[in-house]
Amino acid sequence: MSVGNPMLQGPKRSIAPVIFTVFLDLLGFGIVIPILAPLFLDRGIGILAPDTPFGVRTAILGALISIFSVMQFFGAPVFGALSDRYGRKPMLLLALGGTLVGYLCFAWGITTRNLALLFFGRALDGFMGGSISIANSAIADVSDAASKPRNFGLVGMAFGLGFILGPFIGGKLGDPSVAPWFTYATPFWFAAGLTVLNILLVAVRFAETNMNRRHTPVSAFTGFRNLAKAFRMKNLRTLLLTVFLLGFGFNFFTQFFQVFMVEKFAYAQSQIGDIFAYIGLWVVITQGTLTGRLAKRHPPARILEYSMLALGLSLPLLLVPRHAAILYAILPFIAVANGLTMPNTTSLVSGAAGPESQGEVMGLQQSIQAVAQAAPPLISGFVVALHVNLPIMISSLSVLAAWAVFMLFFERRPKETFHEV
Repeated sequence: MSVGNPMLQGPKRSIAPVIFTVFLDLLGFGIVIPILAPLFLDRGIGILAPDTPFGVRTAILGALISIFSVMQFFGAPVFGALSDRYGRKPMLLLALGGTLVGYLCFAWGITTRNLALLFFGRALDGFMGGSISIANSAIADVSDAASKPRNFGLVGMAFGLGFILGPFIGGKLGDPSVAPWFTYATPFWFAAGLTVLNILLVAVRFAETNMNRRHTPVSAFTGFRNLAKAFRMKNLRTLLLTVFLLGFGFNFFTQFFQVFMVEKFAYAQSQIGDIFAYIGLWVVITQGTLTGRLAKRHPPARILEYSMLALGLSLPLLLVPRHAAILYAILPFIAVANGLTMPNTTSLVSGAAGPESQGEVMGLQQSIQAVAQAAPPLISGFVVALHVNLPIMISSLSVLAAWAVFMLFFERRPKETFHEV
């Protein structure tokens, strides 16, 4: 009696732990979302002097958000390449260990009112935070062309679940009105505890998925070399430019939507957590129901033609309401469009690379996303001081530009496949 290919049994067992790892990682990441804007806009917390102007506060907030993504740009391709070389599991454990130290530094920085320690914690977390690209690589290892959209949709569902519970928990843990001993630092201590759980899960339950090891030189500048190569390939260049414009635009929305809610509707951290949890709920509904069904009927490129356009047109609707309650009727359109766009984009990027280079191409995608995440907070910190609506307007224009680039330049039948430098 045949028992199947033993080389594949371990990887198949790894899909569930990978998805749960993404969930725990995004749960920890989501916990911090409602905290950062109130932390810097609250004149009584002591991180900044009480007389610090609003524009200076948003500029420092933008720099703090940005440094995570800047360091991720350098770290993501390194971890992606090393996971191709040494395996997904050891690199995932190392990345999660760095995330743990980063959370601890940030929590201690809030407790001691040490701005430098806040920046160090976020920088370390950014550079060592390659866990999502490694998880995507592991999913790519065990997926064929037909199952990639569905499997990446499951990752997206885990992402969305983390986004439901993370901001909700973070908003409550950081609100002293919920419990008198809760502070802005409490969510970060909790996130550190979740990361310890994540490390234990990977150590015990994760079975190595990389059966095609590739030994290549790795340095902090690997991302630049591989970006140069990727951008010489027409279809991958189109996809990465699309990823950048999508990320650039959507991060203008997500990273300063907190400031929008604080300034326009006087939202506190608990209410911000609730609204981000609501967005995450719709992402989960989308990727748990629509993504898999649509993937059976339509290729990823066809879905992206409509989902990106819908996302770009939905964002300006946020500027219409005068009452925050109406936002709850608009946000599902944004969440559904985004929930369809992200896994199908990842599926196309993964499909542009050979099986031995999945870690590298996922690292490349995360590097591009890191650049797209780094720029908006730096710009928004100054733009939002001019008018609170401007980041959302820029967000819409950038997403529509991504849609235009994709429609004009993406080739349905690419001639080249990416392989590591």
